[in-house]
Amino acid sequence: MTKTRLYTLLFGCALAIGTASAQAETLTPKIGVLTDMSGGYADIAGRGSAVAAEMAVEDFYAKHPEVKASVISGDHQNKADIGAAMARDWLDNEGVDVIADLTSSAVALAAQRLVTEKDKLLLVTSAGSSDLTGKSCSPNSIAWVYDTYATAKGTGQAIVRQGGKEWYMITVDYTFGEALARDAVEAVTKEGGKVLGESKHPFNASDLSSQIFSAISSKAQIIGLAHAGGDLATSIKQAKEFGVAEAGQNLAALLVYITDVHGIGLDASQGLYLTTGFYWDRTDESREWSKRYFERMNAMPSMGQAGVYSAVMHYLEAVRQTGTTDTATVRKKMGEMKINDMFAENGYIREDGRMMHDLYLAQVKSPEESEYPWDYFNIIDTIPAEEAFRSVEESECELLKG
Repeated sequence: MTKTRLYTLLFGCALAIGTASAQAETLTPKIGVLTDMSGGYADIAGRGSAVAAEMAVEDFYAKHPEVKASVISGDHQNKADIGAAMARDWLDNEGVDVIADLTSSAVALAAQRLVTEKDKLLLVTSAGSSDLTGKSCSPNSIAWVYDTYATAKGTGQAIVRQGGKEWYMITVDYTFGEALARDAVEAVTKEGGKVLGESKHPFNASDLSSQIFSAISSKAQIIGLAHAGGDLATSIKQAKEFGVAEAGQNLAALLVYITDVHGIGLDASQGLYLTTGFYWDRTDESREWSKRYFERMNAMPSMGQAGVYSAVMHYLEAVRQTGTTDTATVRKKMGEMKINDMFAENGYIREDGRMMHDLYLAQVKSPEESEYPWDYFNIIDTIPAEEAFRSVEESECELLKG
């Protein structure tokens, strides 16, 4: 064999090995689940959100081993300073590419400023302030599941249209509650209703009796509950105890998770109207995934926990298709792809970071109507995405003004 022929063969082998090596190069995105592990929102997010992210990573790797993602999680304790410090450490020292869940709107807004500064990505699934995609919007943030505008509008509109025109608000006194109450008042008044008064309370209150008595005294037809998690459970249980129904008044919970209903029980929560982004028993695909989730958590997923899985899977697919974890490149690709999975059909990400998908008006079943475990909701209506969320024309987001 001539030297020229030998060199040609060696060069060809080296080129083939190099190409194979490049093709086999593994992408290793790192996902941080920043959530409430121990407080009033632990059941609607918490460990369940971390498990949902882990399921997404495992499911994606099984099909695409060239993307080997990892998940870390942390408890922000519903404190913006703790959440911001943890997020900063993850971004600066732990190599985290994307932060998911958030739970608390105050934590989410703080984390949103950080990811914008550090050019990383935020996937908001359980925090709900509509300001996240409104006046505080960021090109580095995506709100996946719901917001206060959508849940308040969906529930408020439906109840006013059924004749519940006079409202009294019970509101948790921080960013999320203020946004939820504000958006509910807007929805109610637009439909011709009016709000007779409001009582506020601290987060994770153990006693809401004074707020409930004020609501009873107002003689409003509807008592709007602008809170979630443990506060929602307390208000519904105490409302039953103090005879709200006997006074001829009805409760309107402006944000309800299925885990709330499970904790409160159908006897106390039956008849509640709510707007949700996900229900485990809605489609074959949602049932299949939710049953796998149940095997790990012994509970059906909340809409926020299901949203974590959906958002992380979409993010990983964008990483796979672009071959990078570069934030701008991945975010652009995420905006180009439709979302069709166990969570949403024909969802898409708007320029303001709002993931546009249908929502569902539901009513909590009575104990007699429920036929099997976690059979809690009747889906009354589908609210199309363009009707559910704030329109481009109404938005305060500067990203939509160009």
